Amino acid sequence: MSEDATPAFRSGFVALVGRPSVGKSTLVNACVGEKVAITSPVAQTTRRRLRAVVNIDNAQLVIVDTPGLHKPKDALGKELNKTALGELADVDVAAFLIDATRPVGRGDEWVAKHVAASRAPFKLLVITKADLATSEQVETQLEAARALMDFDDEIVVSASEGFNVDSFLKIVCAHLPEGPRWFPDDMATDATDEELISEYIREKVLLNCRQEVPHSVAVRCDDVRWAPDGHGSIEATILVERAGQKAIVIGKGGQMIKKIGSEARKDIEYLFGAKIYLALEVRVQPQWRRDQNEIRRLGYDAGE
Repeated sequence: MSEDATPAFRSGFVALVGRPSVGKSTLVNACVGEKVAITSPVAQTTRRRLRAVVNIDNAQLVIVDTPGLHKPKDALGKELNKTALGELADVDVAAFLIDATRPVGRGDEWVAKHVAASRAPFKLLVITKADLATSEQVETQLEAARALMDFDDEIVVSASEGFNVDSFLKIVCAHLPEGPRWFPDDMATDATDEELISEYIREKVLLNCRQEVPHSVAVRCDDVRWAPDGHGSIEATILVERAGQKAIVIGKGGQMIKKIGSEARKDIEYLFGAKIYLALEVRVQPQWRRDQNEIRRLGYDAGE
């Protein structure tokens, strides 16, 4: 190749997999440079497979954020695992994330078996949350992770601090095949507007209503309308499984639902760059997490 020749364009997909709360969504947002995936301290915050697009150095990287792999207790949990494992079937890079602050255990062993067996030609170990761990903890995690399976490369990152995020992208891009630009340059994610709205609202419920609510809540975006002046009007329903949970989400005198709506509206207005009117309803849907039809209607099923 001559010095003036343009390097071949590379493109491909990398799946982020690991146990719940290892920092997959935080890493996605750090790579993209903006918020496309919701985050919270609650395990299994991610319920939908989300593709985020990063354009870097004559390459387009599509990062697939997946639900945390866990021992399922209901139909929803089984679908989340199917979604995560299904992404390993057709990616160029499988990135196995392990939290630097949590001991490597049987859950990681289970994930490692699936990563090792996947058809991904490049398997990358990513130790996350380095800012919260000592150097000794990080080294211990690296040694424990190496014992799980053979990795092609490894990296230690802190997505919240931006540490080694660029290096992560460079490692992944170097192992992508030559290929087309799968998404337009200005497209940050393949999620629909309705999906992003639902997730932003659910994030605020998770952050404000700890207690018994988080795992029982779902959000459905019912209607989005745009006025001639550019203002938006959105109607959404927050689903819970019990009347007591509904009371928690609404709060005394409706203060909690107002807080959730106000915080979600700010994110949604930033997303669309427009003023938004957001109307929220809270409805009890008993045992929806065990109802396959309801899981499908909410878009939480693994699909084909």
